[in-house]
Amino acid sequence: MFHKQNKSELFTPGFILVLHTFGRDLKWNPHIHALISEGGAGNHTVWRPCKHFDFRFLRNSFRKVKNEMYTKHAEGFYVRAKPNLCKPDVTIKYISRYLGRPVIASSRIDNYDGENVTFHYNRHKDNELITETISAIDFIKKLIIHIPEKYFKMIRYYGIYAKHHRYEGRLSLFISKEKRRFHTSQNVWRTSISLSFHDHSCASVVMK
Repeated sequence: MFHKQNKSELFTPGFILVLHTFGRDLKWNPHIHALISEGGAGNHTVWRPCKHFDFRFLRNSFRKVKNEMYTKHAEGFYVRAKPNLCKPDVTIKYISRYLGRPVIASSRIDNYDGENVTFHYNRHKDNELITETISAIDFIKKLIIHIPEKYFKMIRYYGIYAKHHRYEGRLSLFISKEKRRFHTSQNVWRTSISLSFHDHSCASVVMK
């Protein structure tokens, strides 16, 4: 989609993919959340904004990549892709909280009597409130199946966000000048603090 905008530029966006294996009911329901930058970096152009996303194209592209899996699932994967209508600060808080959340929040656990656990959730298809009571052992079983294997990465970065990408040192150029100044000032402080604590002479001065 981005490459088609200009074949000589080959605009590259940034992708952050997060794997979740659980649904609201704690059952095994692996799915991927994808965050895509609203624009891309080109071979010559620093940044090209892209506000319109062809969600049908995204769905068909995903089907093509997962062709072998679709032989077993004729209906394909459900792709829920809607434009973001929230303010950036609200969106960032929501995404960071949602993508880093545990299998179940403690606020959804209603009761534990020493043997059984009662929890609730809103069913996805109709948003109806469902309350379940199961044994503590079964509840633990529902949780531990979602613990990833050691060193397994649940979050991956692609495109301009990928590590060692050619644009890695130029990411600050892709944001507005006003935000760029703030970002630069934060990095200066971060670097200074890091150097202070890694340098024994500087660290001793800070500690004093």
